[in-house]
Amino acid sequence: MNASKRPMIIAANWKMYKTAADVGLYMSSFYDALPEQRAGVRLVFFPAAVMIPDVVQAVAKRAQVGGQNCHWETEGAYTGEIGAGMLAAAGAELVLVGHSERRQLCGETDAQCAKKIVAALNAGLDPMLCVGETLEEREAGRQHAIVLGQLSRAIDGLSRDEYARLALAYEPIWAIGTGRTAAPVDAQQMHATIRDAVASIASPSIAAAMPILYGGSVKPNNAVDLVGQPDIDGALVGGASLFPLNFAAIATAAARTAS
Repeated sequence: MNASKRPMIIAANWKMYKTAADVGLYMSSFYDALPEQRAGVRLVFFPAAVMIPDVVQAVAKRAQVGGQNCHWETEGAYTGEIGAGMLAAAGAELVLVGHSERRQLCGETDAQCAKKIVAALNAGLDPMLCVGETLEEREAGRQHAIVLGQLSRAIDGLSRDEYARLALAYEPIWAIGTGRTAAPVDAQQMHATIRDAVASIASPSIAAAMPILYGGSVKPNNAVDLVGQPDIDGALVGGASLFPLNFAAIATAAARTAS
């Protein structure tokens, strides 16, 4: 377990999958397969926005629920977008910011991520900022420059209280949905680099307390090795989280590591 006793966070990103009709059976299967939940592990679900109230009701305070994205404006003529306050009103407590699919498919920039973080904080949501490099960037030896640039441009200038509400997720883009996973030692190295950067941007104490999750083809058979690293504080799980038994196995592995 990490030395500073940061919470272990296991989060499910359902992306554009499932409907409200799926939620009840999923949660009953998930909790039936999950041993007694331990205090050291926080569970989070990020469903599509239309399902947030259904998931909030189904988890019944046994987990937190978040949105997958928000706009940086409170309201306005932004057809198809959703405001952070709308997510909060639906029952969300967190929101993902800067997921690689948003960056790649929707052209989301670091400047927009910075504005979304502020909007989320102002609406009472805790943001989880995603950062990560492409395969080409890693092969060129630019992974640290890319990730630390994304980080600094998005979070520089927050207050101490705001930093305390922020979580990070390192998701190497080449590992998302591909079945490829960063070796635990490589993931740990990047997480330690990110934590050092947060210490410089904010402070060493803020960096020591900030949760940094790993994401990218996390599965039951690799979860223990990944979340057992000293600077990896959990997992943001995509494809495997769509299957309740798989997600329960990942959460169970994390609970063993956190104990």
